[in-house]
Amino acid sequence: MTSSETSTQRIPPFVSLGSARAFGVSPVATTVNQPNPVAATSAPKVSRETAARGNVLDTLDDSSPIARELAHENRRRERLLGRNLPKPEKTRIFTVSNQKGGVGKTTTTVNIAAALAAAGLNVLVIDIDPQGNASTALGIEHHADVDSIYDVLINDLPLEDVVAQCPDISNLICAPATIHLAGAEIELVSLVAREQRLRRAIDVYAKARQKKGEQRLDYIFIDCPPSLGLLTVNAFCAAGEVLIPIQCEYYALEGLSQLLKNIEMIQKHLNADLEVSTILLTMYDGRTNLAAQVAAEVRQHFPEQVLGAVVPRSVRISEAPSYQQTVMTYDPSSSGALSYLEAAAEIAER
Repeated sequence: MTSSETSTQRIPPFVSLGSARAFGVSPVATTVNQPNPVAATSAPKVSRETAARGNVLDTLDDSSPIARELAHENRRRERLLGRNLPKPEKTRIFTVSNQKGGVGKTTTTVNIAAALAAAGLNVLVIDIDPQGNASTALGIEHHADVDSIYDVLINDLPLEDVVAQCPDISNLICAPATIHLAGAEIELVSLVAREQRLRRAIDVYAKARQKKGEQRLDYIFIDCPPSLGLLTVNAFCAAGEVLIPIQCEYYALEGLSQLLKNIEMIQKHLNADLEVSTILLTMYDGRTNLAAQVAAEVRQHFPEQVLGAVVPRSVRISEAPSYQQTVMTYDPSSSGALSYLEAAAEIAER
């Protein structure tokens, strides 16, 4: 093969996600020059741009750690390319919860939701964290003058009146959070059926969609605050499954036991159908022994719940919210986007 021969840019897993700006090119197939294998040494140099193009990696050997990593990521993308995710028999409602802050709850919520929606499934994200970070990541307005999930919980406003369309992904909608939620914990105390208000709002919304002839929601993800107050209890009562993101550090294991005790109390008294179905390891740093030890311990105790996909520490994942995007649209070729695509596929196929 000569340097004049070209290869076609690969489409990101599932679909292109409408994110040409993430690549800096138009979504039409683009050509890039391949390196000349005759001139290559035993440790070929690969630019970031070349690595992002996918099938150029087929020419690389595994003589260096970087080449091995790039080749491994390419094989993971190949497994995801063109995969069709099955629709669930009924709407699956996930509460994404962990009372420890900074473990990736919001990041996990928005990126798995975006990956599923990009695969053609109908997804709703409900943001009940007063910080409103999920609303920010999905590009949804959530200033104090916007009707939000606060009005649904406290003022009985229909959920259909607050949901907004995500601008980047057509099948993804969001019920935003505003700063008013900061006082909702106190206001909920005196209300009737205070633990069941979110569940009832979701049931009414599902019936309203059916009455209008709209497609059924396939997934609902509820992004919780880092606490175990009434907002989180509402989420537990509304959901059938709990998704727990766990940071691969020691403190994360300490908080997990308390979270499981609270979920057990919810199961006994408020929602017998609730189960911890999914655990996702996040912020994994393969360079440290601690991360590997924590991951191994979690897998040992929860062999059926822990996903095979592991989310690494990624600059791209951290950068995406500053552009009011998920990493799925900000940089779908990144390792973080690839990991969330794998996690979404595992969840859908379980």
